[in-house]
Amino acid sequence: METKPMTKYFAEMVGTFVLVFIGTGSAVLAGHAIGFIGIAFAFGISVLVMVYAIGPISGCHINPAITIAMLVAGKISGKDSIGYIIAQLVGAFIGSAVVLAIATGMPGYHIETNGLGQNGYGIHSPGGFNMTATLVTEIVMTFIFLFVIFGSTAKAAAPGFAGLAIGLSLTAIHLVRITVTGLSVNPARSIAPALFVGGDAVGQLWLFIVAPIIGGILAAVVWKMLKRE
Repeated sequence: METKPMTKYFAEMVGTFVLVFIGTGSAVLAGHAIGFIGIAFAFGISVLVMVYAIGPISGCHINPAITIAMLVAGKISGKDSIGYIIAQLVGAFIGSAVVLAIATGMPGYHIETNGLGQNGYGIHSPGGFNMTATLVTEIVMTFIFLFVIFGSTAKAAAPGFAGLAIGLSLTAIHLVRITVTGLSVNPARSIAPALFVGGDAVGQLWLFIVAPIIGGILAAVVWKMLKRE
């Protein structure tokens, strides 16, 4: 029996909420205690568990870059892709709103100075990396992430291990590049906190929308080429 579209969209909303709430929440609420390594694992584990939780319902995209890449690869319809992306954005906004609600109860927290887990480059990069370095990082890391997703969810892949491969790959790319941008590879994850924070976070947001989409499309194209071979 095929899952109803609205059920899929709701699952995507819930999954994206969990990703943003746990991932960015780990940075805002516990970053001082767990550091970059802890934040990387928070993002990776949240995706890992969501793959098993909602994967059978929606495929667990929880990321517009993944949805667009799947559209390019012919694995999702145009109508569903629109529904998925809208649901992902709604889930991300709810996640950021809940993180903010909790953070305001933390002594000394101010969104203007502490942020909400938004991404950035230049003076807003954790390591001070410039726009070019950030652009390359987001494209390459999204390409790697999507390539793992295509491979681990292929029919010939070992069943039951996709969640581990996807979650660990997200953890790995965060460990390697979180100091560059805070790492996005997910427009929804970037859009929600940036709009809450405002200012330069919104001004730099274009990069964290465009770069992951480019990386995802490149992964879809390369995967289709390999499949033809």
